[in-house]
Amino acid sequence: MTQFQGFPSGGKVKYTAVPDVFFSAVLPQITDINELKVTLHLMAALYNRKGYPRFLHYSELVSDTVLMQSLQVSEGILQDALKKAVGRGTILSLTIEKEKATENIYLLNDESSRQALLRIQTGTLKLAGIEAVKNVPINIEEQPNIYKLYEDNFGVLTPLIAEQLRDAEENYPEGWIRDAMKQAINQGKRNWNIVSAILQRWSVEGRSDGTYRRHIKKTDPGKFIKGKYGRMVQR
Repeated sequence: MTQFQGFPSGGKVKYTAVPDVFFSAVLPQITDINELKVTLHLMAALYNRKGYPRFLHYSELVSDTVLMQSLQVSEGILQDALKKAVGRGTILSLTIEKEKATENIYLLNDESSRQALLRIQTGTLKLAGIEAVKNVPINIEEQPNIYKLYEDNFGVLTPLIAEQLRDAEENYPEGWIRDAMKQAINQGKRNWNIVSAILQRWSVEGRSDGTYRRHIKKTDPGKFIKGKYGRMVQR
């Protein structure tokens, strides 16, 4: 085995975001190293995937040389690891029919992915080249999600807006996002920049309902100003 020489320094290193709950609630339960490899690989690949929803085809996993080499170039090991990850609830799986062939796609089990799967199954969200989807049970809330709220009240859900909504989900409680959207609508300002500005203000000043900054998710509340969308957000 060749010894790893260490991570590069400075801006040469790219990082993948992994939810904190993975380390506290999921990792302690994983006993199969192959399940862990596949789970981490999916998290990294999905993190870097663009568009909405973010998913990977089974064929993409099989054709990934690095992943398959780590699994002894065995599809059987890959399938077993995927089955365990799906069974654990870390990853979502959906069987699709594409070009008259059946294949699975895989998504991270978060709120936006659960909602996306429901929309695919009900036909309200179309994926290019997919002719039909086999229904699988998905537990979701009855309340419309933020993606549906945006489409119904603000306009077309473009890939850029979808990514901004995902970023918002990582930084604020979903109830905050819904309420900020409703406030913008009531003000007659159906613009995501306005919603983002409302969320920024609440994260700093607190809310009139007694919910203060300490209740937001543990990420930098200035992300939308300092990050890649900063130029698009109005204070």
